[in-house]
This record gives sequence, C-alpha cells and structure tokens, in this order.
Amino acid sequence: MALPETFVAGFHDENAVRKMTYTKLGSTSLNVSKISLGTGGFCYFYGEYNIEDCKKTVHEAIKSGINYIDTGPWYGHGEAEEILGKCLEGIPRKAYYLATKIGRYEKDPNLMFDFSAKKTKESIEASLKRLRVDYVDVLQVHDVEFSPSLDIILNETLPAVQEIVKAGKAKFIGITGYPVSTLRDCIEKSHVTINMILSYTRLTMIDNTLSAFVPYLQGKNVGVVNASANGMGLLSNFGPRDWHPAPQEIKDACTAARNICKENNVELGKLAIFYSLQQEGPETVLIGMNTSNLVHDNLDVLINGLNKKEMELYEEVLKIFQNLKVKHWENYELENYRKLKKGEKTDGHFFTTK
Repeated sequence: MALPETFVAGFHDENAVRKMTYTKLGSTSLNVSKISLGTGGFCYFYGEYNIEDCKKTVHEAIKSGINYIDTGPWYGHGEAEEILGKCLEGIPRKAYYLATKIGRYEKDPNLMFDFSAKKTKESIEASLKRLRVDYVDVLQVHDVEFSPSLDIILNETLPAVQEIVKAGKAKFIGITGYPVSTLRDCIEKSHVTINMILSYTRLTMIDNTLSAFVPYLQGKNVGVVNASANGMGLLSNFGPRDWHPAPQEIKDACTAARNICKENNVELGKLAIFYSLQQEGPETVLIGMNTSNLVHDNLDVLINGLNKKEMELYEEVLKIFQNLKVKHWENYELENYRKLKKGEKTDGHFFTTK
C-alpha cells in the first residue's frame, strides 16, 4: 500500500501505515483511513475517561495510520474539543485530517440547537481555539433534522459554512443526522456543495438503512462516514448508557446478544466493528475510542478479522437481529425533543433528561 499524503517520516510507524487502507472521501481531496477516530468519549457522555488515556489514544491512532478524527462542540459541550486540542500537541498538523461540527451545543433543550449564521461563525472560532488549530479539514452541520425547518439549513447555515471555507478556516463541507432520508433531501436541495455526510448507527448489525442510500450518494460524489458501528453502545459488552433512545425491543435483542458474547468471553463490539467494515459504500468507519487498547483491538479486527470461534458467534448474533420487527428509532428523539421544548412530559429517553 502506498503511503498517504498524511504520512510523516520519523513520526509514523511506516509498517503500520502500509497495512491501512485509504480511500478518497467523496469530492474532497482527503484520502481517509478505513478506520477513523471518534472523540465522543473524550467527555462525560459515555462515562469516565482519563486525559492521559485520551492522549495515548490519539498518538497511537495517528502513528498507526488512522488519519481522520471527528469531534464537535456538542460532545461534553466543548469538553471533547478542549481535550482533543491538548492531545494533538506535538503531532504534526500534516499527519491528520480534523473534522468538527456546528449546530448542536448545550444540554438545555432551549439552547441545544442553533443553526443561525451568527452562531455558526462564532462556533467555528470557538472550536478552532479549543482545538488549537488554524483550520479544520471538514466542517459539518450537526443533526440537521433538529432544525425548525430544512430551509434554515439550506438558506442560512450552509451558506455561512461556505463563507467559513472561503475564509480558509475549513476545507470541506459536511452534514450529519440520524434519518438518512433527511440527509439525502438536504443534498438534493442545497445550492452549496455538500462534500460528505456522517451517518451514525444506520449501517450496523441491527440496522442497515444506509445501504439503500449508498448508490445515490455515490452518484452525487458525496463521501460517507459510517459512525457508531456499535450502535452508541448497544452492540458492546458494556451496554448502552441510560439516555440511549432505542426502543425496548432493540435493547432486549442486544442484551441477548451481549449475554451470549459474555458467556463465550468475546466482545460484542468486536463483532459489530467487523460487520461494518464488511459493508460497501462508506469510505471510513468512525469508531469512538478513548484508550490505546481500543485502538489496538479495532486495528486488529481490520487487519486480521475474526477467529473461528468469533465467526461462529458472529453468525449466531446476526440471527438474533434478523427477527427484529423494529430496527431503528427514527423520529423518536425528535418527537421527545419537541415535547421538551414545549415543557411536556416525554414518553422515553432523551440525552438532556439524564
């Protein structure tokens, strides 16, 4: 494998980098690693974390050839960006691509989302300061489905992001969200070129909705980042946090899969990562990691796959999810968010309630 443009002699482990697969991300000039680093765990969202562990994670990941890092002001309400900025100290800027977001911010539902041009321009300045960089490679509009109207995204947010790109503070434009159909509608209607999407938990062992949209996205030359292969903790031996919005039927199926894996001393998350790595379409699988052990484990899945015992469990777990009648929680969070905004009682979990 040829060395990517992010390779820095004397910093990278050249042998490890040569084992990595790199693919051009849509219409960008970024050749991204097959596995990328998510930093949602660099804050309290997923439980305890350690700054020194985060630093080791970032250094190990980049030295091993992982060159795409995703963060955002929503994760810990600025905390993850702040921690990541410290972790990137001493690493050549050339060695990684950095993606952050605008649009989603505070825990208070009345302050959580702001897609205005003013806030967008203020946000990137704050993010650059926290991250200690002069520019990001990708700036994404976060969770576009929560905008009061898609027209705001199209006519105010994306033009503001385009201005940020023209000012040299970002290179490429992306959008993120849970309903893939909303991402498609945004691409279809936008007068601003959208270079990539981040789709999360929609190409997993539970739900492969994203697959149906891949031909459209490829036809538009839009890059695809497939995030949260473990379903935001559902597909892991640890299990999801209390705020997870999945309906009980999905949680029960994941509990059954988790118990089988624990009985056989196999990590369910490893099987979940393997599944997503086999799927065609996305240029990279974005995985939240905040320890160097997770980096090593995920690289091992990429390079070596599963052993015989793990493969047998993999097939057994897939059968559990084949029987699910409900495979996602689309509109669930959105409905609860709207109720919270009105001061009404919700019928389930939403992050801000925990």
